[in-house]
Amino acid sequence: MNRIKRLIQGISNNQKAAGLVFILPAVLGIFIFIVIPVICSFGLSFVKWDLLNPVKFVGLQNYREIFTEPLFFKILLNTVVFAGATSIFGVIIPLVLAAILNTKIRGSEFYKTVYFLPFITPMIVIGIVWEWIFDPNIGLMNKVLHLHINWLYDPHWALPALIIVSVWKLIGYNMIIFLSSLSAISDSMFEAAKIDGANPVQTFRYVTIPLLSPSIFFVVIITAINSFQIFDLIYLMTQGGPLDSTNVLVYAIYKNAFEYFNVGRASAIAYVLFVIILVLTIAQWNLRKKLVYNEID
Repeated sequence: MNRIKRLIQGISNNQKAAGLVFILPAVLGIFIFIVIPVICSFGLSFVKWDLLNPVKFVGLQNYREIFTEPLFFKILLNTVVFAGATSIFGVIIPLVLAAILNTKIRGSEFYKTVYFLPFITPMIVIGIVWEWIFDPNIGLMNKVLHLHINWLYDPHWALPALIIVSVWKLIGYNMIIFLSSLSAISDSMFEAAKIDGANPVQTFRYVTIPLLSPSIFFVVIITAINSFQIFDLIYLMTQGGPLDSTNVLVYAIYKNAFEYFNVGRASAIAYVLFVIILVLTIAQWNLRKKLVYNEID
């Protein structure tokens, strides 16, 4: 009996050792590529360093410079507007489309594929194509709307143009999440609403949205975080212009670090962005009881 216990214990210990061996590469990768850079960048936010000369400790000077510069607040406002608009339209439009496609309309599988294609399309391709669409002379946007707007060259229209592209790219991914959640809702809920005399709009408002609220909550948080971290679209289409009208925090981090070689300032902006996203996420999480149907701790 004791021999059997020792054998079982040996097998259990070997399984634990094997598990540790398998997760070790992932743990090392997280530590080397995430934990160490995060700690180092926090330290760099208190120094002056141009990648060539010795590091000089300056305390909170980088943060003081950031918060006393008018351009920073313009960049911050651009980021908030972009993230807010993308989060609103990037949730509402996919939700409505998912509700429509969930009714099993003809060709729904084709529409799902079409809507999802932009999400898996490389951003470099999207940037080039939408630059053509927004071209003031030959662009499809002006041709269809019968307008003449310098979309990417007008400070008033450049940011809305980028919001359009960002929402367009997100529609497919968010719609698939909503469709997955809709498929888990029992048909009896919709049948009961129909028996009670609810029309499609009332069913959507009082049945679909409450039952989808966990998924909506998840999509809002993920979309907001990703929108605050937007970079590739800005870099490809506007480079922060015209007149910094599309300059956002992550692009400002890139400019300060790799064009102006002000690593300390770039690190300080990065931690300001970190605090903003952290506060936003905590606020959304604390509101989940009011936003999510039947939510309990």
